Amino acid sequence: MGSSSKINRRKAIKAMALGSSAMALPNLASSHESLSDAHPLKGNINQSVCQWCYGEIPLEILASEAKKMGLAGIDLIGAEDWDILKKHGLSSTMCYGDLEGKSTRSLTNGWCDERFHKDLITHYVRHIKLVSEAGWTNLICFSGNRRGMSDEEGIENCIKGLNQILPIAEEYGIILHMELLNSKVDHSDYMCDNSKWGVTLCKELSSENFKLLYDIYHMQIMEGDVIHTIRENHMYYGHYHTAGVPGRNEIDESQELYYPAIMKAILATGFKGIVAQEFIPLNKENNGFDSLADSIRRCDV
Repeated sequence: MGSSSKINRRKAIKAMALGSSAMALPNLASSHESLSDAHPLKGNINQSVCQWCYGEIPLEILASEAKKMGLAGIDLIGAEDWDILKKHGLSSTMCYGDLEGKSTRSLTNGWCDERFHKDLITHYVRHIKLVSEAGWTNLICFSGNRRGMSDEEGIENCIKGLNQILPIAEEYGIILHMELLNSKVDHSDYMCDNSKWGVTLCKELSSENFKLLYDIYHMQIMEGDVIHTIRENHMYYGHYHTAGVPGRNEIDESQELYYPAIMKAILATGFKGIVAQEFIPLNKENNGFDSLADSIRRCDV
């Protein structure tokens, strides 16, 4: 999350878990044209949006707008809200499990620390089955914080834990995605904070059912060289997130990344997965949906 924003994903997730998705929001009429009808998308890049960036907007409304914009689904949705997505003909493009296993949504207590393995294994086994039963494919996971341990110890611990659930993921056709997050601005001490570490873990696990979620915002902060890194490691990246740098806001000319070129590089790798918009709109016109529509267009290469 951007340091300039008063919103962060941890707080947004907590708020949604407490029922913010059911809040009433008056006068929320769509002012943008339907992208899918008036200006059809090329569709070369399959796109979705992350709910937490619009945490004050009921999921029903976000889902309706996402469908109008031609999005494939919504990222980071728990089982408690999957029925809403299905109602609107959308996919849960990156799943959480259910609230009973909410510890699996922790960014800090993850697979690199053996103390959390027992709980994680119990809930991920159940979540894998839940995701499969719902007809989805992608399930997020996190390394957690290093707490003084070395990169090598963290990788060893992740291997020990993840190898206990990967056979089940393979059996049920579920792909686990470990998110790359920056530890410089937003997630101090997070272990999986660079592509080299994440790719090493992928190679050690050697499973097509374990990939990295390459967050372009986070990796621009940590390592830069985004297009070259994607070209070199694309086989290990199963999902992408967008946002402007600095600040985690709109992906327009106000920030340092040029997203059309990045999308073209992703497309050139043969990627068929999802690119999810994960920026916090500064432009509150139409509750941020105008900014979302603009970003979808910029990524529609």
